[in-house]
Amino acid sequence: MKKIILTIPILALLLLAAHAYRHDDSGLSAAFVLLVGLIFTRQAWVRLVAIAALMWGGYIWADATVDFVSFRQAFDLPWKRLVGIMAGVIAFDALALWVLIGTTCREYFNKDTEHATHRAVIFVLAVAGLAMAAFKVPFPVLLADRYLPGWGWLEIALLGVYAQWIGGLMLTPKGHRTYRPRIWGMFSIIFFGQLVLGLLGMDKMLMTGSLHLPVPALIAAGPVFRGDGFFMIILFSVTVLLVGPAWCSHLCYIGAWDDAMSRLGKRPAPNPVLARLSIAGRATTLILCIAMALLLRAMGIPGLTAVTFAAVFGLFGVGIMVFVSRKAGMMTHCTAYCPMGIVANIFGKISPWRIRVGDDCTKCGACFTRCRYNALDEHRIEIGKPAISCTMCGDCVSACVHGQIGYRFPGLSQDNARKAFIVLVVSLHAVFLGVARI
Repeated sequence: MKKIILTIPILALLLLAAHAYRHDDSGLSAAFVLLVGLIFTRQAWVRLVAIAALMWGGYIWADATVDFVSFRQAFDLPWKRLVGIMAGVIAFDALALWVLIGTTCREYFNKDTEHATHRAVIFVLAVAGLAMAAFKVPFPVLLADRYLPGWGWLEIALLGVYAQWIGGLMLTPKGHRTYRPRIWGMFSIIFFGQLVLGLLGMDKMLMTGSLHLPVPALIAAGPVFRGDGFFMIILFSVTVLLVGPAWCSHLCYIGAWDDAMSRLGKRPAPNPVLARLSIAGRATTLILCIAMALLLRAMGIPGLTAVTFAAVFGLFGVGIMVFVSRKAGMMTHCTAYCPMGIVANIFGKISPWRIRVGDDCTKCGACFTRCRYNALDEHRIEIGKPAISCTMCGDCVSACVHGQIGYRFPGLSQDNARKAFIVLVVSLHAVFLGVARI
């Protein structure tokens, strides 16, 4: 009986797939078919996503009805029967929604119910973010649309599935600690892999078809020198507003290198020298980068020459990772050299997300050996908050067996704040994976 009643939402989704295919949107049609296939996994999050898809489907059918009727009225053709047919289609979509909401389907989709809502929200946020980027930007930002025009929606749907899967793994503190560096490193590999392929002649691997040097300092210095090209700085600003300085520990394509190098060294420990450089060092490099960009622009220096200066700056940073971070077990590049790091830390205060230490902390020091951003020491534990170099990576949260370190957000419990943070940052990761190209 359960499988029979499922035919109603399956047919409703297939009708939407057929409608998309009729309008030459093969990617969207394939995405609806993919969702039909996921129904048979019995994953609880799929039911919630299917509900969202059918709600959107109701809008699609209503919009199509208005278009069809307007067309027929414009050419003085009969349209009342058409309205009746479309009303039936909309009613069938509503029936499918009612079936999915009902008890029978809730019992059918009984796998991994604990985090079903969080995973469904991750899927929806990732898909919405990617769709907005794909249809608002004047050039194709999705690889599928560059190589197979019209198939972008399928890539969006697949990235949504990937995002909820990663989210499911990271929704526990231990999972966050384990998988964050892995997906971060994977993102960096894909990012720079596209750069290499682009340099080898595959121009479509480059977002605009032209090369932009992947040095984080150019997020700020590049627009100052060029006087335009604000895409990355807008993306960076929106990210910092949403998740604070977590840009540096989850989304920065260069930061993953520093993380990998630091993990080759010894266990981290509070470093007072790095603590002093956290503000002074990075503020100095930020001022120098902006000043150099202004000077080169005023002197009319060619872009290629300016890129050479930026490359030298970037290579020096890589040297810090290899020779200092690796030895210290601490992310020296990110905490003492990267100019965008200090920008993220300072302006991240606008975001309401915080890491805080509870009053019942035992001061065991276990978190000291996990924090690679030099943000925790005895003084910071005493006052209940990490230093400005904190990027909300969450490693200290999983290290605290007493549950005294955690994410904070106004109005949410510590556990719900952590889960909401993961939902946001994983959704952003999927969006960046789809659109953050060279």
